[in-house]
Amino acid sequence: MFKRISALVLAGLTAMAVASCGSGGGTTSAGTSGGGGDDSITMGFSQVGAESGWRTANTKSVQDSAKNAGITLKFSDAQQKQENQIKAIRSYIQQKVDVIAFSPVVESGWDTVLKEAQNAKIPVILTDRAVDSKDTSLYKTFLGSDFIEEGKKAGQWLVDEYKDTKDPVNIVELQGTTGSAPANDRKAGFAEIIQADPKFKYRRLGRRRLSPRAKGKEVMEAFLKSTPDIDVLYAHNDDMGLGRDRGHRGCRQGAGKDIKIITVDAGEDGMQALADGKINLIVECSPLPRPAADGLAKKVRQGRAGARPAW
Repeated sequence: MFKRISALVLAGLTAMAVASCGSGGGTTSAGTSGGGGDDSITMGFSQVGAESGWRTANTKSVQDSAKNAGITLKFSDAQQKQENQIKAIRSYIQQKVDVIAFSPVVESGWDTVLKEAQNAKIPVILTDRAVDSKDTSLYKTFLGSDFIEEGKKAGQWLVDEYKDTKDPVNIVELQGTTGSAPANDRKAGFAEIIQADPKFKYRRLGRRRLSPRAKGKEVMEAFLKSTPDIDVLYAHNDDMGLGRDRGHRGCRQGAGKDIKIITVDAGEDGMQALADGKINLIVECSPLPRPAADGLAKKVRQGRAGARPAW
């Protein structure tokens, strides 16, 4: 149902590989060039960071897939900073890798470095997140999720849940990195569905970088103090929702009623919370590569990839 990509791709003979949850902005190598000769592929990948359980699972899946595919993988952790990703991409260009892949921290500001890769005749694959460049020739393909559809799924559940009430429904939305494709699109899809009914109201919009789950209690308590009549929390990933649940439970006597929690991802901890009734809905967004992505890197290298693969 969802076309989620996770960092990158492959798992199969020449699937593609990507990313790491390692620390620091430098690049390191992982995996071996098992194919040899003309079939060997060296890929440089820049991961967004290690900000959530989803990203950690995504990274491990990519590393394992690269190893199994015999792809030489060079990776860097951008630590949620665009400048680190640009630096990593330029390093890959200097190293003359075969393919560059990255999951953009934000949508804007990539044209210059992508043009440098194009001039060096190194194909670029966008993974997980898109860019807003009008020049689509700067990258070969995009393998990613439909974040707008994820937001719509969350919004539709909310509409159905409150279809029999006319009372105002006050919503707090917590986003990830401001300016990123997931933050922009998940908000847009959610808003598109609920905006037709005036009873749904944003009491406060949390525009902030992803916070560690341990800080969730503090953030949620602050929300409840300033806005004690919150009905719904829409968090853009499980970790944010789990952290905010702690804050909600800590201040429940002040809230006056339970808060419904909607999240995106469906990681292990999130699914357990769903089973325990601590989260009301999770929109699934798998971090694991699938066989449909096998061979993408090889196709890109041969100039045969251009369409957005279904996930």
